[in-house]
Amino acid sequence: MEPDEGTIFLSIEGGPFHLDRMSKLVRDYVEQANLGKSGACHMLRHTMATLMLENGADIRFIQEMLGHSELQSTQIYTQVSIRQLKKIHSATHPGASLEKKKSASTNTATQDEDSLRANLLATLDAEAEAEEEFE
Repeated sequence: MEPDEGTIFLSIEGGPFHLDRMSKLVRDYVEQANLGKSGACHMLRHTMATLMLENGADIRFIQEMLGHSELQSTQIYTQVSIRQLKKIHSATHPGASLEKKKSASTNTATQDEDSLRANLLATLDAEAEAEEEFE
């Protein structure tokens, strides 16, 4: 009996999946899901790492799981989502309590503030897309 090579995914013929084949399958499924994003296995890896980070996993554990020798690689790989960034800002920034008081009294944002927010979000989206292309 031959030793187990540790192969997780097998083809219909019983041999190991070629990496290109797995990427093609995942890319096709992502496209069919109409997520508004493109990607394959690397996108799933990136999503897993980002969600683990957002849910409180220590970045050093994520580094180990991803097999990165340098923590810097993991820090670049796991971008913090704007949702999490806003949450942390609201909970910890000294000016956030002032913003809450201000919004409670005025309850409407000016067009300039809306425009600034829209521009910031657009810039962050563009940076995230550029980072995905780089990976």
